[in-house]
Amino acid sequence: MTSVGERAGRDRLAAGLTRGPAEVLDFFLPLWAGSHLAASAAEVGALTALETLVSFAVRPVAGALADRYDRGRLATLGAVLYGLSFVVYAVTPSMAYAYGAAVLGGAGGALFWVALRARVGEGLREDDGAFSKLFAAEGTGTWIAFIAAMSLVARVDYRGVFALGAAACLVAAVVLVRSGAKGTPMPDDAPKFRQLGGRLWPMLGLVVVTALAEAGVALLLLMHLQRGHQLELGEIAAVFLPGFIVYSVLPDHLHRVVRRVGRRKVLSLAMVCSAVFAAALSFAPSPPVLAVLWVLSAVAFAAAVPVEQAIVAEAAGVSLGRGMGIYEGATLLGATIGTFTAGLLYSAGDGWWVACLGAAGLLLGTSVLVPKAVARVGVVDRPVVVEPVVAAEPEPEPEPEPEPEPRAESKKPGWRNWAIHATVFVVAQVALAIAGYSWPLAALGSDDLHFILNDSGHWLLDAGRIWCLVFVVDTVWTGWILLRKRDG
Repeated sequence: MTSVGERAGRDRLAAGLTRGPAEVLDFFLPLWAGSHLAASAAEVGALTALETLVSFAVRPVAGALADRYDRGRLATLGAVLYGLSFVVYAVTPSMAYAYGAAVLGGAGGALFWVALRARVGEGLREDDGAFSKLFAAEGTGTWIAFIAAMSLVARVDYRGVFALGAAACLVAAVVLVRSGAKGTPMPDDAPKFRQLGGRLWPMLGLVVVTALAEAGVALLLLMHLQRGHQLELGEIAAVFLPGFIVYSVLPDHLHRVVRRVGRRKVLSLAMVCSAVFAAALSFAPSPPVLAVLWVLSAVAFAAAVPVEQAIVAEAAGVSLGRGMGIYEGATLLGATIGTFTAGLLYSAGDGWWVACLGAAGLLLGTSVLVPKAVARVGVVDRPVVVEPVVAAEPEPEPEPEPEPEPRAESKKPGWRNWAIHATVFVVAQVALAIAGYSWPLAALGSDDLHFILNDSGHWLLDAGRIWCLVFVVDTVWTGWILLRKRDG
């Protein structure tokens, strides 16, 4: 039998294995279709729109299925369809087959993410930070996939990268199959889509705005780096990479802030910070400044998105599949509006300024509405921490017995998360050292202060320098938190 902890760990592993290739595909697909399939701009737009449309249409169906059948098996089917779409992209000779791959990817993504998020939502009672851990796993998968893709695309071409994405999705499917069944039968009086929509609509408005801002601002930044600063593919990825690393490192730490100050304050503050970033983006003079601003924005999204997911899951109750289907649909709607609007505004004269300041105004205005929206949904403002309830059960027992348990349990997650970060860091640096791009190794053998503190030459070395800084901060923060717990 697979324990609850092992099952949750495998769910997060599957999420990371699938999210990374999906993000790389979104980044590479327009470039590949234009250069290798001679697709026009209209055909590229139709290709991405088709996947979005299919994904949007399948999400309600995926939600209903996730409340009826085993969610692990449904997520496995989604991962297989996702993998098949990568296979078709890797071997397609023409745009006609690429459209078929887009249909497979849209359907597979809807099934996978709705079922997996509903499955993770089942564990909120045991772990109120389940969605923060899931978001961190997705972030880890994203930046690892980007480093691998950027390092290998020159050697294996886009089709080789797509083939590796298919392999990662296949591994995710195997992981989910091995994680076992999970979930309970749905009661007859479970709320339906219309009831859930009526209960969740204030929160769904926030979800749409968050997704709109994240996708729109990311596309604006991408286009501005490419067209305004004339950066190449690897240089653009280096600007985005520190933000993706933040997604993998900070969610667990930020969840502790949510426990202390509450969901409403964190969501409001995250939107205000995102608004400041969007406004500052219009004045940023250079790519390094843009990279710093993107990191700050990533911190805000790393705080907000898991909170939104947890609120929707709690409000959905036993209808987790339908609730996550509605949530995923709102996210996709927001992202579609954000990217479409950003593209239109950027191409129109001074649209860069208008788009950035418009996004800032929207986020700032929405931040004022957060407290009422969360209150209308009817969930608690601060996540319920289960540990004290578990410790209070053995009251007849002597006092010394329950005392050490919470302390031992509270230490494990911090050390475990840091150990995972450290393992990934070491493995990645070994691989980079073999390729000749390990910044720590190069810095140890260099006396050049400019190399160590500023420009290191190749974008992988620059990314490695930033990653080292993030890892050092993560190590210091983890040690400080554990020392405080021990002293307390």
